[in-house]
Order: sequence, then structure tokens, then C-alpha cells
Amino acid sequence: MRKWKMFFKNNWVWIALIGGGILLVFFTIFGLSKLESFYRNMTLATMPMQFLMVAANALIFVFFYMYFFMRRGFGHLKKSKIKSEDIKVHFSDVIGLESAKKEALEVVQLIKDRKQVQKIGGKIIKGILLMGPPGCGKTLLAKAIATECGIPFIYMAGSEFVEVFVGVGASRVRNLFKKAREYAYAEGACIVFIDEIEVIGRGRTFSYMGGGEETNSTQNQLLVEMDGLDSRKSNIIVIAATNANEEVLDKALVRPGRFDRKINIYFPTLKEREKLFEFYLKKVKYAPSVKIDRLARKAVYKSPADIENIIQEAALIAARKKKELIDIDDLSESMDRIDLGLETHLEMTPKELEQTAYHEAGHAVCIYMLHPTNDVFKITVKSHKNSLGLVAYHPKEELFSHNREKLLADIEVSLSGYIAEKIKYNTTTNGVAEDFKNAMRIANSMAWQLGMGKSGLVGDFSVIPKDEISSKLKEKLNNETIEIMNRCLKKVEKFLAGNWDCVHAVAQKLIVQKELDFDDLEEIIHGLGKRKPEIKEITEHNKYKPVKK
Repeated sequence: MRKWKMFFKNNWVWIALIGGGILLVFFTIFGLSKLESFYRNMTLATMPMQFLMVAANALIFVFFYMYFFMRRGFGHLKKSKIKSEDIKVHFSDVIGLESAKKEALEVVQLIKDRKQVQKIGGKIIKGILLMGPPGCGKTLLAKAIATECGIPFIYMAGSEFVEVFVGVGASRVRNLFKKAREYAYAEGACIVFIDEIEVIGRGRTFSYMGGGEETNSTQNQLLVEMDGLDSRKSNIIVIAATNANEEVLDKALVRPGRFDRKINIYFPTLKEREKLFEFYLKKVKYAPSVKIDRLARKAVYKSPADIENIIQEAALIAARKKKELIDIDDLSESMDRIDLGLETHLEMTPKELEQTAYHEAGHAVCIYMLHPTNDVFKITVKSHKNSLGLVAYHPKEELFSHNREKLLADIEVSLSGYIAEKIKYNTTTNGVAEDFKNAMRIANSMAWQLGMGKSGLVGDFSVIPKDEISSKLKEKLNNETIEIMNRCLKKVEKFLAGNWDCVHAVAQKLIVQKELDFDDLEEIIHGLGKRKPEIKEITEHNKYKPVKK
């Protein structure tokens, strides 16, 4: 009896199909017996042809599905290997990225010595993850690794794995690694480069509704191919690039045994930017008066792709002006166009133009005289995007952390336009809205998250649910925010009132010329006998008092 139960449990689908087929035949015969002889004969005569047509349609569907979808269609890959000698990108061609190149050189040496590594029981590196902002040279570095290693290279983007049909992405991963194994067998090793890995590598989601099923299956197949039960000793190195944070990627993807090495790529330093400007300027004709070191200082936090774009845009500007050489004015206009956007040519009334000029002059003088880390590179009352005017500034050097003085100076600069309007007209405009929003955001962060208030409260209170913080503590932290704002407001008001001649001179020059750069601003302020004061690292209001024991 148990055997019959087990048989039924294991074969109930076939039993149901056979039973359904028998019932279908029975009802067909029963229905035919009820028909008149003429209609019964006609139905029986056409039935074989109907069976043949159904069978033919089924065979055609299966053929097209197997051939196009699984073999030649969505699952098919047209990728072919790129020979290392065809890439022709050496580490000497990768300008900048010195720290990243050092790590990449170590990886190259390990790949070259893979036989020795395997001889002593080690494993070849399976995965290298390149992380950094867009345009900083991740793809170029991957090409250089392939060239220096002397092994073939297969390139794919993360989006090429994604399709609407479930299972296609996994099929493409299998086909990709199948090809890579063939190339590795013939050449000794093979590099697979996957750009924008976060498309298929982000953290998996598991839902009873089936959401993200295609991405999950694609990523699961990638995990198995890199380090699973089916792994084979085929010397395949997977290099992936992403602009996203590592936290975005699935933990199983970045664990040891898959992406063994993580190389962080940052924006180029000052010396590296000088080399980049020198490299890209060699491709165009430019005037001898162009100072590369000054351009590099104005391009803080610019990627190599940004710098190339600046040169190309300057070439187009010079061509439109019928010039034979690119000069500093073309490069400056190119930077403005890229950073600020195209001028929108709004027609302002003389009164509105004057108000805008004094607002921007307040910002510019405050940045020049008070800010410890930033310099002005452009002041304009020409409308760009949604602004009637703006002050564009950049850091003097790369900074990876911001101290209290820098954050206070940011608030002071944000409030300086409002104070300039108030001193000049005893009223203000809605142009201060974004400035207030920026100042309040920084002050709130200083009080709630960074422990930079005067009360001595330390900790990131923003991580605590608001309903779990007492009203007294909320009030204290909010008062800290308001106190920071008011202190900065009083300091800027006193400063601008004492240096109003500078604000007035800059505003009047701005009304006439519409645009001023750093040299113009410096000339105006120095002409009035003023100099940028020395910034003290520790000011009176941020000294820490010793704790009494």
C-alpha cells in the first residue's frame, strides 16, 4: 500500500495528464456519437489535419525558442577576445593614478607568476574590483593590466546581461565564461572586464512576489562561475568597475575568493592634473601664454575625462571665433560653460541687476577675505540655469575632511549675500532661499551629528528615532543650530560693514563688466589697500576648556 502511495506521490503529474487525456478522448467520442452522420463524418475527416497542424506549430515554436532564444538570440554573445597586443595601453600611458597603478602592478606580477604561485599551492587572483568616480580611468587601467600581462581581454557592460526574459542574463554569464575558458586554455589566462558591475551585482532582494528575479539569477550564476562548486582551474581573472559605493554590492560578490583585490581610484592630484593638461594640450594648438600650472589649480576635483572635455570645448570655442590657437580666454570660457552651464540671456531691470551685483559681491568678498580653503574663480551677474547671478569657487587644494573652521566659513559665505542686500537696501529678496537652506543644513549637521556646538553635546543624534529623543534634548540641539547661525550672522555683518568699500567697488565693477575673475577681484581689493587676513587655525570661540578634576 505504501509503495502505491509513494508511486502516486512521485508520478501524480503523469497520472493526471494520462487521466485527463483519457477523459478528453471519452468526451470526444461521446460528443461525436451525438452528432448527425454528416457532421460526424466531416469532423472525423478533418481531425487528422488538425492534429498535424497543432504538432507542426508546436515543433516550430520549440525550434525558434531553442535556436534563437537559447542559442542565437537573447542568450547569445557576440563578444570576441581582444588581443593584448591590440589594446596597446601600457602603465606609462595611464597618467596619474599613481597609488592605483602600484596596486595594479602588483596584480600584474602575480598574474605573470601564476605558475609559480600555483606551484607553491597558492591560487591565482580571481577578481579585481576598481572603484571610483566616473571618468577617472578605471577602464583604461583594466586595459593596461591586460596589455602588461599579455593575455586576451573580453569586455562587457553590466547592462548587456539584463533582459526582460528571466534566465537570459544567467545564460549570457555562462556563455561569457565558456568563451573565457576557451581563450584561457589557448592563451594560458584570460581577463573578463565587466563595466558598471552594480547593474547585476547590487544586493539581492528576495520577495514572494518575484521582484528582481532576473537580476538575482544573473548574479547567482556570476557567483557560481567565479567561485562555486563548478569552478575549474581555468585562470580567468574578472575585473569589474563601478562608480557606486562598495556597500551597494552584494556581500557574497565582494567576499574573499571572488573579488580578492579592491583598488580605489581617486581624482588626480595637482601634479597629476598638470600632467593631464600637458598631455591633452599636446593634441591641440595652444598659445604659449597658457599657464598649465594655473589651469591645474583651477581644476580641483576634476577627473581626467573632465580635463579632456575642457580642452575639447576650448578648441570648439576657438574655432567658432576663427582663432588659430587656443588661448587662456578660451579655456576659461570652456570651464565656465562646463561648470556653470550656458548663459540663459535673461533681461533684468537696472534695479534687479544692481541688487544681484551687491548680493554676489557680498559672497565674493567674504570668500576671498574669510574662507580658509576656497578661492573665487568667477563672479557673474549673467543668468545661468535658474540663477540670476552666482559666485563660482573652488578649493585651493584637495581636502578629504572638513574641520570646524571650514564649515563655519561655509555658513558665513552663504549668509554674506543676505547681509550685503540688507546693508545696501535695508531689505532682502527671495534670492537668499538657497543660501539659507545650505547654511541651515551645515549648522544642523554641526549640532546634531558632529558635536560642534558650544554645549559640549557629542554624538550623532540623527541616528536616534525622533520619537525616542526627549523634547528637552531636541530643543537644546535646535538651539545649538540657531546659535551657530546667529554667531555666523553677527560675524559676517560686522565684517561686511567694516569692508563695505570692497563690496561696493566689486558690485559697481560687476554691473559694468557683468563678469569678474579672481585677478579682477584681487586687483579691486588690493587697490583699496586691503589684504586677505591670515586665517588662524584655532580661534577664540573654538578653544576647548580643560576639564576641572
